[in-house]
Amino acid sequence: MKVILDLCVVPLGVGLSVSSHVAACERVIREAGLKSQLHAYGTNIEGDWDEVMAAVKRCHEVVHAMGAPRITTSIRLGTRTDREQSMEDKISSVERALGEDASAPRS
Repeated sequence: MKVILDLCVVPLGVGLSVSSHVAACERVIREAGLKSQLHAYGTNIEGDWDEVMAAVKRCHEVVHAMGAPRITTSIRLGTRTDREQSMEDKISSVERALGEDASAPRS
């Protein structure tokens, strides 16, 4: 099953800066060959359910190995069975709706 997942991994007990931990997790996702898009508060990931979940687990393993005693992770995900959908499809759909809004008469 294909999944689109929004991942936010936050190491605790490592100080104020977590960019090296985030970068390590990003490397895990890229090394897994998954399609991803980094954003200000996490990463969108697209791929096979098992491969994506394995990468999430690996992110935790790597960040713990870097010395983080605790990690809190937020995940939002979606799956579809009616058709294939990519991250780009979802964004394009909203952008089209925004374009339609711009051409709609205003009262």
